[in-house]
Amino acid sequence: MPETDWTLDEMGSRIDGFLGPVIDAAGFDLGYEISEGRGAGAFIQPDITVAFTGRDTELLLAYKAELLLALEHLTLEALKIPHDDRYRLIFDANDYRLLRIEELRMSAEVAAEKVTRSGMPFHFSPMTSRERRVLHLALRDNHEVRTESEGTAPHRHTVIYPADPASSGRPAR
Repeated sequence: MPETDWTLDEMGSRIDGFLGPVIDAAGFDLGYEISEGRGAGAFIQPDITVAFTGRDTELLLAYKAELLLALEHLTLEALKIPHDDRYRLIFDANDYRLLRIEELRMSAEVAAEKVTRSGMPFHFSPMTSRERRVLHLALRDNHEVRTESEGTAPHRHTVIYPADPASSGRPAR
């Protein structure tokens, strides 16, 4: 498979070529701006951000941004973006995704503190691979805990364990 050209010109035209007709066909009152990525902390640095505006923005954000995530997923599939590169493109509206990433980062830190104090693993609720990635990255430099994704979709979730396997009763991997 050829390497994806992540320049704004190349990806912008590809995204627009797919997304514009989808938005029009759905009858949404939405506009969007395709720009170089806006980072969300030290570990999430997408190459491209698609920021939505318009009267139907709230529809995108309803039910934990289900429609926003679906549009992002459809775009990634239509453009044949390899799984390992999917973090390079992020869809957002009203900074929802940026705020969610920060919320996940803070949740990971609080959970890691609980695990360190109690020695007991902490199980997050099931979430998308992108959200699980945020948790893993948020704690990658914390040497007192380790993270693992467990289960199968749609029940795949992140578990934080003490770094010392003896304190959790589970062998290290």
